[in-house]
Amino acid sequence: MPFPSSPRARSGPRRRSLLAVGPAALVLAGCTAGGEDPGGPEDGPSAAERRARARAARDSEGLVERYDAVIAAHPGLAERLRPLRAEAVRHAQAFEGGPGRKASPSSPSTPSPSSASASASPSAAAVPGDDKDALAALAAAERELADRRATALFDAPGELARLLASVAAAGAAHVYLLTEGGA
Repeated sequence: MPFPSSPRARSGPRRRSLLAVGPAALVLAGCTAGGEDPGGPEDGPSAAERRARARAARDSEGLVERYDAVIAAHPGLAERLRPLRAEAVRHAQAFEGGPGRKASPSSPSTPSPSSASASASPSAAAVPGDDKDALAALAAAERELADRRATALFDAPGELARLLASVAAAGAAHVYLLTEGGA
């Protein structure tokens, strides 16, 4: 039976060389990480990023309007849906704020004038009459939006991609709470 090779006869880099080269590689990577955006972060977000943020904010505002319509049609679900609606409001604010800007403050428990008018619009008529069906419709809207955001994050720049991923994950959690978790 052959003996295993000596531990001193290793191939590949040694620990000391990795420790010496590691910090230099991190510095070099940090210096070149901005290669996608030649203007740099001080120039602000690109036009494509601004459009993506505005679209994501509108999507979140549309979701808030759907929550408002369901709450108006099914007041018994209000307590269950209010925290999820508040999260959708915060998502819209996060997308509107953008990097280096403050999101506009809004009370998550009070519908905005635009969302209040939306609850009296055709979207209110689209709310199913049954509580279970209304929750299923909200879950479907959350799922569809989370899926679109998960797909969009691949084309988004770094910070926006992280925000899209986070909000998509929150949307997936909302789907669970609306369908199985009993929010």
